[in-house]
Amino acid sequence: MNDIVIRKAVEEDCSPMLDLIRELADYEKALHEVTLTLEQFTEDGFGKSPVWGAFVAECNGEILGISLYYDRYSTWKGRRLYLEDLVVTEKWRGKQIGKRLFEATMEFGKSSQYSGMVFQVLNWNEPAINFYKKYSPKFDNEWFNVSIEFK
Repeated sequence: MNDIVIRKAVEEDCSPMLDLIRELADYEKALHEVTLTLEQFTEDGFGKSPVWGAFVAECNGEILGISLYYDRYSTWKGRRLYLEDLVVTEKWRGKQIGKRLFEATMEFGKSSQYSGMVFQVLNWNEPAINFYKKYSPKFDNEWFNVSIEFK
């Protein structure tokens, strides 16, 4: 566990990150909906006008998990961080990696003066719902629209 490092993603991480995104889509029974190419993903994160940022969990050169986010704006709250995906590869789950990625993302949001973080979780994904409940979020209905206030 001590060998696991949480760090900002770099361009070379895009291929294993996209693999994790596909793993998540497969878990959510929607792998067929992933049409993003590696080239587009890399350009969108590291090209002239990046639209997303991410943290990765790495151990001995292997990417085990990601937290991918982007800017969102609320006319009521101002700048919000939108957490698009938080995923840890299946064999590494249960080792606090998701917690470390999530908290690194929250800390980034706080230190960057965002007013909070929002994200969605499928209403049938009980492991994820139980994980997020530890952070005192606000939940809605079908797709749970979640927000955490930074104080």
